[in-house]
Formats: sequence, structure tokens, C-alpha cells
Amino acid sequence: MITLHINGTTHKIDAEPDMPLLWALRDLLGFTGTKYGCGKGLCGACMVLMDGQAVNSCLMPVSAVQGKTLMTIEGESENLQLLQKSWADLNVPQCGFCQPGQLITATALLNNNPSPTDDDINSAMSRNLCRCGTYQRIKKAIHQTVDQKTKP
Repeated sequence: MITLHINGTTHKIDAEPDMPLLWALRDLLGFTGTKYGCGKGLCGACMVLMDGQAVNSCLMPVSAVQGKTLMTIEGESENLQLLQKSWADLNVPQCGFCQPGQLITATALLNNNPSPTDDDINSAMSRNLCRCGTYQRIKKAIHQTVDQKTKP
């Protein structure tokens, strides 16, 4: 039995220790917001937060996350909810497939850097690919979120 702490709730699952976290989330626990993209950690569609850092769940064995705090796109945090609002305000998604991973990576960025520059955003978000090319709107949404947090 493997114990996982996801979005503030403890889950016990019966899984092989080397099962990728992505499959445990999606197939065993029903957190289908986390997407399968390339399966090689290249596209970022499968990003989740592990102790506040964005990680590729497709590469992470489920046994390696025991005792860690996980957050998926279904989770709640101030930065994630503000980013989701900015995403909606600016119509960021097109097909939407990569957006959960984009939002998780942006959340990790703002958790660690509340006032990122364009270079900071470009560097952090380079781990996520968008086949629709929404990169400029993603950058605007991150800046809008920062502005919302800093305005009285």
C-alpha cells in the first residue's frame, strides 16, 4: 500500500512502486486534470506540484512521492486560482490540452518568485510546450496575476 497526500487529502493506493505517478493520479485516483503528453518529460502536460516544485508526473515513480505533498490542477492555492482567473480573462487556452501543466508550472514560478521578469517567465515556462502557440497569452496572464496581487 502506498500513501499519497494530494490536494490536502490522504489517499492509499495499491500500486507497483515503479508505476508512474501520472497513472496513479489518473487511473487509480481519478485526478484526470493531469494530462499525458509525451511520456518522456519533454512537454510538461503532466506537471504536478511536489512540495511546491513542478515535476513531471510521467517520470516520477509513485514510490518516490510518499511523504511528499502533491497538488494537481484540481487543487487549491491562491496563486493557482488567481492564475486560472487570468487565464480565463485573457482567453489563454486554445485546444487546452497543455494548460493544466502550464498552470501548474506557472503556480510553481509564482510560489518561488512573486515578481518574475519576462526572462524568469520564459525560463520557467520553457519546460512546457503548447502546440497552439499560446505563449504570449500565457506570459500576459502571469503578469496580470502578479499585477492583481500587488495592487491594493
